[in-house]
Amino acid sequence: MIEYILQQIKDSYETKIEIFNDPELVNIVEEVSLQVIEAYKRGNKILFAGNGGSAADAQHLVGELVNRFHFDRPGLAAISLSTDTSVMTAIGNDYNFSKMFSRQIEAIGVEGDIFIGISTSGNSANIIEAMETCQKNGLISVGLSGRTGGKLDGKCDYIIKIPSENTPRIQESHILIGHIICAIVEESLFGKGF
Repeated sequence: MIEYILQQIKDSYETKIEIFNDPELVNIVEEVSLQVIEAYKRGNKILFAGNGGSAADAQHLVGELVNRFHFDRPGLAAISLSTDTSVMTAIGNDYNFSKMFSRQIEAIGVEGDIFIGISTSGNSANIIEAMETCQKNGLISVGLSGRTGGKLDGKCDYIIKIPSENTPRIQESHILIGHIICAIVEESLFGKGF
């Protein structure tokens, strides 16, 4: 069992080292951070969504923006589209699961908002449809996925592809990237900046 534990830690570490050594991926993280900063300066908001563990990650990152990350500061407008059970079940019942997030973007998204869709496979139908709705309505779209990007690749303005096919490693790295973006945004808007 100890060997298994150590192997899991090693696998997680090695995925993060691949990210560290990928300047293109790091540049995309910086560009997304800058887009989020500019959106907040314009008075826009950030929308997040995902399924399963990725829904929990979306909710987690919204909490970091709305409340605080490293220090006390004013709250930032962010919404998780995977938390309102009445809205989600109404959409699922009246339409279908693939419209779960696109209908919410139609309802509350405005031009200049940013949508961050999290899908470890890159193939979640409701995230793909949400990206298409973003294009129609002038939202900036960001995908967080695994190594290939799946069907998300080419459907969003920015895609952050974690160099792994292993769902736990991808999800761990999504939170790492999300925390980095939250920290950059907080420091840029309310701290000393970079």
